[in-house]
Amino acid sequence: MNAPLRLPDLENKAFDPFTVERQYHGTHPDPYPLLHELRARGPVHEGAYRLLFTDVRDVMCDKENYLVLGYDACQEVLTRPEVFTNYGAFRYTIGRSFGHTVTVMDAPEHPKYRRIFQKAFLPQVVTKWGQRVVEPVINDLIGAFASRGEADLIEDFTHHYPFQVIYRQLRLEPDQAPIFHRLAIAQSLGAIGAPEGPEASGKLGAFFEALIEKLRADPKDDLVSHLATVEADGERLPNDVLISFLRQLMNAGGDTTYRGTSVLLTGLLTHPDQLAAVAADRRLIPQAIEEALRWEGPVASTWRYVSEDAEIQGTPVPKGAILNVVLGSANRDPAKFENPDAFDIFRDRSVRNLAFASGPHVCIGQHLARVEMTRALNAIIDRLPNLRLHASRPGPDIRGHLLRVPDHLFVEFDAV
Repeated sequence: MNAPLRLPDLENKAFDPFTVERQYHGTHPDPYPLLHELRARGPVHEGAYRLLFTDVRDVMCDKENYLVLGYDACQEVLTRPEVFTNYGAFRYTIGRSFGHTVTVMDAPEHPKYRRIFQKAFLPQVVTKWGQRVVEPVINDLIGAFASRGEADLIEDFTHHYPFQVIYRQLRLEPDQAPIFHRLAIAQSLGAIGAPEGPEASGKLGAFFEALIEKLRADPKDDLVSHLATVEADGERLPNDVLISFLRQLMNAGGDTTYRGTSVLLTGLLTHPDQLAAVAADRRLIPQAIEEALRWEGPVASTWRYVSEDAEIQGTPVPKGAILNVVLGSANRDPAKFENPDAFDIFRDRSVRNLAFASGPHVCIGQHLARVEMTRALNAIIDRLPNLRLHASRPGPDIRGHLLRVPDHLFVEFDAV
């Protein structure tokens, strides 16, 4: 019972899920001009979001797709779950990769299990994790390059940071972390037909089933123990629901913070006056984070299924269609955000961004993402004095059409 659990790697050791994932998410430099043009013509258009920017198809491209653009139209879809449902859309994507997870569920099943998960992700709970788990990861990562006077904050920090937090929560052996990351990325690639997708899902499922059994018998002070034992109204999470959630954690939790933190640092470093303001007054950090989430949210588009003939902002959509709810368009809607393409931490905050969606399926882990982004920014400001973009290296270049992030963020600072 005390022996550490081991994960088997993919059978095809030559398969590189990270390269395939990048092809899946695209390298488009800037989707927003086209999104602005389409939104100006109306809130709903026929077509699939990804086919606007790439010819790499997924399982959703062969269905009847409609784009939903602009803040009000996206908000309407997200807050009408009785008409615009999750299961009809996500069973083809996340359902194939992760299984019976809350993202795929509709009412009455969804609120029943979401209540249990929410108890594990309350702000006071994730704040404790921040102190016990997040801080040591930050210290180890920054400590490895703080004396160099220069770094690539993507390769040296943000690309590892949230995933190492997850590894520690799972109590993975150090040599298991790369295998876990490969499997976690590979499982999502079943949506484009990669045979490694189902293989990775199966191996992670077996690992998590054994881990849950182990921790229910001997709970620890970690996320999985908490999820395995937490109750709401006297009910625990069934194994299939919990295993599916843990499969999704690496992508939903790790990627969200990785991309969010990378974009936050990019926004501030390319606007040094705003970085200086935050460094001088840490009370500005929450609004800097919200601006980063609005400017380049972790996910540019999500899906819903039309369960009956309906209208969106007066435009009809037929039963059976798949809606591509373009959150990136909502967060850059000029009717809601003045000069929306600009990064400005001082902008008016009266309209909430939709980076984590809205309605009953708003992201469960959003509090943890904000805690991790806050702690990362504080530590980088504290430990990398006179931080600035590297004078002789290329500047950051945010790319992608679905999950946008720069590949590099070269910086200089005073070595300590």
